[in-house]
Amino acid sequence: MSEKNIVRDTAKALGMTQKKLAEEIGVSETTTSSWNNGNSEVPKWALKLFELMKNEQKNKEHNAKLEEIITLAQELKLN
Repeated sequence: MSEKNIVRDTAKALGMTQKKLAEEIGVSETTTSSWNNGNSEVPKWALKLFELMKNEQKNKEHNAKLEEIITLAQELKLN
């Protein structure tokens, strides 16, 4: 993923607005807008944080699916 639009793409992947993403990482919306538009370079720490946040989201989704499977398996076992 290129750095241009990274804020938009990350926010979308996390199911939040770009404004909320800026709040979550502790920077202004102006800062993330500048990154998103390619007007300033995205710091390495922000790129890494975006990756970590997306991985955490994927893990939450996987855990929810696993819990659903476990529940279904337990229900089948009871029948």
